[in-house]
Amino acid sequence: MSISLPDAVLAIGSLGTASFALVDASKAVLGGISRWGFGHVDRVLARLYPPAVDAKDEDNPLGLRSVRATLFANWLNGMALADQRSIAKTLVKLRLDPENAPSLAARTGVDRAKLVSIAAKYATGEALDHAEQDAAGRFDLLLTTLLEEGYQRADQAYRNGSKIAAAAVAVVLALLGNWALGADKIGWLEAFIAGLLAAPLAPVSKDLASALQASVRAMQILRR
Repeated sequence: MSISLPDAVLAIGSLGTASFALVDASKAVLGGISRWGFGHVDRVLARLYPPAVDAKDEDNPLGLRSVRATLFANWLNGMALADQRSIAKTLVKLRLDPENAPSLAARTGVDRAKLVSIAAKYATGEALDHAEQDAAGRFDLLLTTLLEEGYQRADQAYRNGSKIAAAAVAVVLALLGNWALGADKIGWLEAFIAGLLAAPLAPVSKDLASALQASVRAMQILRR
């Protein structure tokens, strides 16, 4: 049985779409593919949160364990990256106090004495002087930069991981389909290549097939 090139592209693209759907369905099992990438956010949080000095910090609603659980829930639910970063920054700043200010100052490059003073004044509601306002602005900007790097790397890892997982699923489906039809219908190598092409072709298969059909019609007209 012969098949046209546009039809082959559509078929391979449909296989890719099905593979992405199966990968996406994995989110129903303990988060599935959604868990990928969050390690980069964990890495940044580990830099911004000093180790707990006593058992109380583990139960603190602004402690690392609680903050991580909140941010991980936002990540699993697919909240917009800008909103996730904003919430993470807010939670870290709410945790700022004279005790952890020296650690945060060392990790963000802000003057230690000024950040300790800022943390103390935040707790009492006292107004910051001009130098402290500048230091607070610098701390906010550097905190944003650190979290942005973590979330961007996490998003990149998630997107790349999803594509790799979808490609793997597509290859397995293509090989299973070839086995079901009988290996004499199409070679195993061809089935493997079709599976590899499925994920990249999925988003553009319809447009590509339409373009191929249009080019074939154009060549047929030119030959007349």
